[in-house]
Amino acid sequence: PCQVQFMRMLLRLLGARRVVEVGVFTGYTTLAMALTVPAGGKVVALDVSEDFTSVGLPYWEEAGVRERIDLRIAPAAESLRALLKEGENQMDFIFIDANKGQYKEYYELSLQLLRPGGVIAIDNVLWSGKVLDSMDVSSDDTVAIQKLNEYIAQDVRVHVSLLTIGDGLTLCHKK
Repeated sequence: PCQVQFMRMLLRLLGARRVVEVGVFTGYTTLAMALTVPAGGKVVALDVSEDFTSVGLPYWEEAGVRERIDLRIAPAAESLRALLKEGENQMDFIFIDANKGQYKEYYELSLQLLRPGGVIAIDNVLWSGKVLDSMDVSSDDTVAIQKLNEYIAQDVRVHVSLLTIGDGLTLCHKK
């Protein structure tokens, strides 16, 4: 709840109207972002599972924000590429919380979709503290997040801040 409340504040500060969520799961964050963007705003919600995303649908409808949500069921990288082909490149905010092994690919595609001054928020960057142990190679996800954190720390295209909210949230502000 604290992380979602924080992200809603970020959306307000950015004046966000165009948002992408990479990884919907049951739609809690989707709902919060759809409630935050103004009328006419859009949350493009990407996930591979109709089973999980269907949990959120009744709540989106009950809250009166279903028309603000463009749910796309397909692999996230495929959906991000489709958005680029559709000419999208002025997104205000992108939240990444999906397949950890593909975080770097999602990040690179998201940078192409994001307007200058927009923000990418990446969840689970502390990975229960496992990313701090450089010897921990027991999980592909741990290694992928370690590499992503190192990569983003050196990325001159963004200003970066890693917050300890939740399981770690990295904010990347596009220059």
